[in-house]
Amino acid sequence: MANNYQYALITGGTSGIGYEIARQFAKHGYNLVIVARKEERLADVQMEFSDQFGIDVITIEKNLFEPNAAKEIYEEIKNKQLDIYALVNNAGQGQWGKFIETDLQRNLDLIHLDIVTPVALTWYFLKDMVRRNEGKILQVGSEVSKAPSPLLSVYGASKAFLLSFTEALINEVKDTNVTLTLLMPGATDTDFFRKADAEHTVNYREKELGSPEEVAEDAFEALMDGNRRIVSGAKSHVAMSAMLPDNLVAENTRKILEPSDKSEGREMSDHEPSQRERKVHENEPQEVKNKRP
Repeated sequence: MANNYQYALITGGTSGIGYEIARQFAKHGYNLVIVARKEERLADVQMEFSDQFGIDVITIEKNLFEPNAAKEIYEEIKNKQLDIYALVNNAGQGQWGKFIETDLQRNLDLIHLDIVTPVALTWYFLKDMVRRNEGKILQVGSEVSKAPSPLLSVYGASKAFLLSFTEALINEVKDTNVTLTLLMPGATDTDFFRKADAEHTVNYREKELGSPEEVAEDAFEALMDGNRRIVSGAKSHVAMSAMLPDNLVAENTRKILEPSDKSEGREMSDHEPSQRERKVHENEPQEVKNKRP
């Protein structure tokens, strides 16, 4: 498809759902700005998409755990004199375990990554979109946006925040041509569970996981149509969350986040881009791994 010269900015665009959303934009002729932490993966994805789709792919190596990351990204975009037509706040992580048994700083870092950075990026780019009276924002939430999540408590709460935040902004910009969409995927076959130390859970080892490709297709279509919300791969779980009281939702959610007693089960994501990124992280020197948020 011919290049349409509009740019989409995707955080966490080298792996998982973010990679597949970036691919959707590229397939439809959009130029890309991809933000991620690893220069090696950024270079690989840049070459892949630019060669395959004939688009401009700009990469920004940025650690989104850092306090000024969102501002620095925005300033780099402005210095390049680019307008962002679509912003995808995709990057996010969780941490498995009972809250009081997890590391406090790790949880605070996750709050920054999962809440503060998307809020800041939305603030910077939404202002420009409203001024131009054009633009789209995709907030990547989760099925747990509506489900209190014991053993993944901070992550679940961060996704609940994004649901409320997005709905409020939809109302605030309703008289413009700017739209916001909340993506609520179910558990998806990415590297999320490894980063969250949750590969031993019932959900990961025993349950069927959604396809990143299908989630991205649903998300892109909903975003382009200007839909408020799209649930992908977990409609029954979300419906259950809407019908049951929160304490029962929390109890049911905990059951699938408990450790699995199965001796066999899923051990690694089947999603190839996620596998490639995992290998990059595994090959890091130990001193680099120890400093990672």
